[in-house]
Amino acid sequence: MRYRVTIFALLFLVGVWAVSGCGAKEPEQEEMAAVYRIYYLNKSWTGLSSQEYRTNTVIGSEVIEELMEQFMTAPNDVENHAALSGKVGYQGYRQEQNVLYLYFDAGYNDRTNMGPTREILCRAALTKTMTQIDGIDYISIYVADQPLVNQDGQPVGRMADSDFIESISDVNTFERSQLLLFFADETGGELVPEEREVVHSINSSMERLIVEELIKGPQTEGRFATIPSDTKLLNVSVNENVCYINFDSTFVSSLLEVKEYIPIYSIVNSLCELSTVNRVQIMINGSSDVMFRDVISLNEQFERNLEIGGTEE
Repeated sequence: MRYRVTIFALLFLVGVWAVSGCGAKEPEQEEMAAVYRIYYLNKSWTGLSSQEYRTNTVIGSEVIEELMEQFMTAPNDVENHAALSGKVGYQGYRQEQNVLYLYFDAGYNDRTNMGPTREILCRAALTKTMTQIDGIDYISIYVADQPLVNQDGQPVGRMADSDFIESISDVNTFERSQLLLFFADETGGELVPEEREVVHSINSSMERLIVEELIKGPQTEGRFATIPSDTKLLNVSVNENVCYINFDSTFVSSLLEVKEYIPIYSIVNSLCELSTVNRVQIMINGSSDVMFRDVISLNEQFERNLEIGGTEE
């Protein structure tokens, strides 16, 4: 009789243990979730901040969609801002091995939506957010089905979390500068000024910055391009107040409907707004022994020319 009672007691205890064991596994729902950090812009829009977020799943494709949804949602506080402008359309993603490709519409490249500083910080926020997902080591951004390019027109390519350490920790990496640039008027025979505010790295050359902005073309109505937009700026240097500009052959081979002297003095007058520049030497693939449009020899140093309208209105 005692033996039967003992057997019964053991069976009862096993049953209790089994039930309690199932109870211990109750947080299966927690096993189907993971904790990530969503990166946003900080209060001053100069760096990144982050907030913890727990996903509803651990399935890779669903995690990507969930994190992107959170990334594009403005935080419910005044200390953080969504890194991606609400005017930029997200079009989806694809993953190939350890690279996540993110697709946005043309609004991503619109400076009224994403200025230079915000765009770079957005890259950093996207990369640091999405590379937390297992199996994703890099992200690559596409805009209107084309790879994202930097200000030099070069593809940005794949980005890893480690690429953005400096831009996260140093919020003073960028500064704003006011430029006075000179473009062609509607006749193509005079220069007209355009004021432009740019945000740029504190380590960037102001001389290079001015020429790059000229290549991008005017942003104001009534101004017209003076340099072909596909021109490559190979090098910029300054020595004893002379700025040396080195272009590829596109500068001389592509023709714009402006007088031959307009491209030259668009560059010269814009650069001479700097206190560091008095004269400009223009070269093509390293050589100044070039005739521009068979009219102007580049084998000389040019000074500011105010007779063609190169003054501020």
